[in-house]
Amino acid sequence: MEEKKHILVAPINWGLGHATRCIPIIKALLQQNFIPILASDGAALTLLKYEFPELTCLELPAYNITYAKNGKNFKYKLLKDSPKILKNIKAEKLATDKIIAEYQIKGLISDNRFGVYSRDIPSVFITHQLRVLSGSTTWFSTKMHSHIINKFTQCWVPDVAESTNLSGKLGHTKKPNSKVKYIGPLSRFVKKKLPIKHDVLVILSGPEPQRQYLETKLLHEFATFNGHVILVKGIVESEILKNVVGNITIYNYLTSSLLEDAINQSQLIVSRSGYTTIMDLAKLEKKAFFIPTPGQFEQNYLAERLQETNLAPYCKQDEFTMDKLKSVCDYKGLSAYNYKIDYTDLFSLFHTE
Repeated sequence: MEEKKHILVAPINWGLGHATRCIPIIKALLQQNFIPILASDGAALTLLKYEFPELTCLELPAYNITYAKNGKNFKYKLLKDSPKILKNIKAEKLATDKIIAEYQIKGLISDNRFGVYSRDIPSVFITHQLRVLSGSTTWFSTKMHSHIINKFTQCWVPDVAESTNLSGKLGHTKKPNSKVKYIGPLSRFVKKKLPIKHDVLVILSGPEPQRQYLETKLLHEFATFNGHVILVKGIVESEILKNVVGNITIYNYLTSSLLEDAINQSQLIVSRSGYTTIMDLAKLEKKAFFIPTPGQFEQNYLAERLQETNLAPYCKQDEFTMDKLKSVCDYKGLSAYNYKIDYTDLFSLFHTE
């Protein structure tokens, strides 16, 4: 009998989206007789431990990415932190080499972890950003990202190649890298026909302090809302904590199954316009209102694009009021792509010697 191959799966800890979109990939690896070895840090690692308690979970050096207090300083802060980030990437590469040797890794899947790759085994980089928006420096950030992609065997883009797609110009370029493979949108969720129980579900995530800023603002705004609200903070802790304040039920986090039910049972979703969230809400065909993270070019672009295509409205964080939600009824809502991911084809890469 052929020995099961160990595959390293390592999402970056930048919000929870990178870890959650790896969940269907991890499940598919298990179904196809591979043994996933999981690696990350912080909240992303904690989430993976809860979702897959039976699997080996390892800690990688943390990037320790935080957002500037003022969104306008986002790019400046990343530039300022870049020496520390580069140092951590080097440490990450050394840690990866040790994991490959110790666990006899036969392939790896990195979701935006720049140091998780190897020239000796098939290495996959997952990203929806072939074009990295950064304002006037987009050409440079895109070139640097392309340089990183070239270190890997393949680059999986969780979107479709067709003109009707979710990522727009982020995941589609005029001259795509030959290593790019469009695999279809990724989501850990399944659409269910459940009765609507909640008027609004607020899903928070992302690095501090902007996550906390939005939480504070939304709690204040929804306090006078005449309806039932669930607010999920996106803070993964040792246990699920529940707190009820007036009409708002607050959770620190929810497991995948609980969050799946909560979204299916909610009339409207309010969240950041992160790409993983957009994929999830499209899969579940929900109406949404987006509030991009201040200073994050990618989220601003995605929110603007969804509004321009009449799918979902958005506003800036400091401009949000309850009145803004009234515009949702004028938009169609997100819709699913009937795209089935061919995991047998994707994972054939790991059967090459």
